[in-house]
Amino acid sequence: MTTTTELASSDPTVHAQRDLLRLATAGSVDDGKSTLIGRLLYDTKSVLADQLSAVERATAARGGSEVGAVDLALLTDGLRAEREQGITIDVAYRYFSTARRAFVLADTPGHVQYTRNMVTGASTAELAIVLVDARKGVLEQTRRHATITALLGVPHVVLAVNKMDLVDFDEATFRTIADDFARYADAIGLTDVRAVPLSALAGDNVVDRSDRTPWYDGPTLLEHLESVPVGRDAHAEAFRFPVQVVIRPRNAEHPDYRGYAGRIASGVVRVGDDVTVLPSGKTSTVTGIDTFDGPLDEAHAPQSVTLRLADDVDVARGDVLVPTRETVTVGADLEGTVCWLAERRSVLGARVLVRVGTRTVRALLREVNARLDIDTQTVEVWDGVDTQYTVDATDTSSDTAPRALTLNAIGRVRLRLAEPVVLDDYATHRSTGGFLVVDPADGTTLAAGMIGPTLLDRLTPTPPPSAADDDWLAGAGI
Repeated sequence: MTTTTELASSDPTVHAQRDLLRLATAGSVDDGKSTLIGRLLYDTKSVLADQLSAVERATAARGGSEVGAVDLALLTDGLRAEREQGITIDVAYRYFSTARRAFVLADTPGHVQYTRNMVTGASTAELAIVLVDARKGVLEQTRRHATITALLGVPHVVLAVNKMDLVDFDEATFRTIADDFARYADAIGLTDVRAVPLSALAGDNVVDRSDRTPWYDGPTLLEHLESVPVGRDAHAEAFRFPVQVVIRPRNAEHPDYRGYAGRIASGVVRVGDDVTVLPSGKTSTVTGIDTFDGPLDEAHAPQSVTLRLADDVDVARGDVLVPTRETVTVGADLEGTVCWLAERRSVLGARVLVRVGTRTVRALLREVNARLDIDTQTVEVWDGVDTQYTVDATDTSSDTAPRALTLNAIGRVRLRLAEPVVLDDYATHRSTGGFLVVDPADGTTLAAGMIGPTLLDRLTPTPPPSAADDDWLAGAGI
């Protein structure tokens, strides 16, 4: 094998210029996901000496015959239960880098009962690696992972056809699997898919190009990770600035200073730009952009800055600054797709908290009108749900399954908010189109969601608006 990727550089300016790729992995049990991640870490020399020594000892204790042998899966399966069962249970983040790029890798579980963990890990990813065992091909679990990837709007996908050494690196086997996955990916809206034949255990086409796949002329996995487009063109995105805190030092040096601090979620802001504060609708002009290192004339996502405005408008935590000339949806009726993260199921009419950006408001769970069957990739639509009656989440006396979302379920909900918020569609504003549903009693996160139409709406028509009487909302304090 010949090394095709430069793994290190002594020039400090090269490292300073590296960009960052966030990626997530998904795969069925025994597809070799932990071994693949371990191979990436090992071959890019991203494993500390003491970690490597500990893994060598653990490998020997588990029956490793060769001195210095390394079970690469042990580099990633950190929990004792993961090592004992040979499965990944929780999301773990791994960091590695080359001379060209830095990487944050979310190692997510493949089991269906850990769907919520995969949603968490992939929610910020720009690329997903979906593993397939070359002996088994595309499985139901593979389609499940692809569906979640499409639902979360991950722009790039790598189909890693692993264990090619166990099928004698047969080209026909690889092509069949790649074509099968491509057809399904096209049906659910995944447009950028790259298939790579590899053997994580032996290292073929992971970091180094394999001599055993002369028929494959594409990049190795690491070459693709280093070259895939990352980040967003801030100048092409609409400006969004959720305010985190209002800064008023009121000291001798800054007696009249008023700044609004936060992280730019998307787009670019410049001194002199006209902005609107939502949801109030007040307008002003940016007169200053302050940072720890000094003032700027222009800032872009994802920089953290403090903005100063020309007018003393009422701005508080949770408000969002947007361009004055842009039409932005603001409302108190939120409809979106959620992944249910809690052990207890959803309760219609329940009082909850909804967090959108830096804003938290009281809300009622008004409807659950659709649920995605991940096994069949079909959507069950519920019409005429009566939300005027609270469902007892602990009642198991009925043989009829409740129309509710349970742990790991994905469905469409409608929430009535006590105050209006910015309602950016997740499909076009991934940074501000997400939300959380929180239990006000104990702070438990009940669900993570995406505002507006998503994959569920592409798979089935949107149900008609509910004819439920809104008067009951007023009685509930909304």
